[in-house]
Parts: sequence; structure tokens; C-alpha cells
Amino acid sequence: MPHLMARMPEARLVGHEPALIAALTEAVVAVYGEWARDLVVVQLDGVPRGRWGSGGRAVDDAGPALTLGVRDALFARSDSHQIAARLVAGLTDAVATVLGDQARSGTSVELVATPAGRSGLAGVISD
Repeated sequence: MPHLMARMPEARLVGHEPALIAALTEAVVAVYGEWARDLVVVQLDGVPRGRWGSGGRAVDDAGPALTLGVRDALFARSDSHQIAARLVAGLTDAVATVLGDQARSGTSVELVATPAGRSGLAGVISD
């Protein structure tokens, strides 16, 4: 299941939660297809003021850091580069749509591959 974690300064997140969840879900569905909608999990983590650092100092206006867990089989496909590019672009666009275009340049996206048999749901290993 696509699992997305979005971390950002709390001040940027407050009031945008429902819109971000919807937009990030739509970005994943646009790449994977409608079948994935009910499987997309989005976690929004707001980092309290003074607890986000960049360049050795605390900042409160950092762009969101997104981590999307995907199956490692994605990267074995011949079109993996195109799929990864669509995911990165779509998730960044979703953030910019909700938080404003100024958030685009600071938004980072990391795609993390999980091999089959290395995750589970409800106490059962997923293939």
C-alpha cells in the first residue's frame, strides 16, 4: 500500500490538513490508478516551532519533507524513471496547490522502496 509521510513546520500545516490529505492522495492515484485510492495512507506530522533546523539554525518556514513508501518492484520496471518522476512532480504540485507556490522550491520528496515480504498489515506479511 502506498504510505506517505509529510513532515513540515506546524505553522505551515495548521488549517491545511484535510486539503493536503486529499491532494496528496489524488497525486498518488493519478500515477497508480483509481484502484489505489483506498490503499493510500497519509500521515501529516507538524513539527513544533523551533524544532525544524536547516543550515545549523532553527527555521519555521521550511518546505515539507515527503516520504512515500513504495514496493521495490517499482524500480525494476523499464519505466521506473518515468513513474518516479511523475510521483515526485505530482506530490510537489499537490503541496504547492494547497500551501501556495512558494512551498514548491522547498518541498523534498523521497521514494523509499520496500522489498516484498518486508512489510505487513494486521499481523500478516505482505507480498
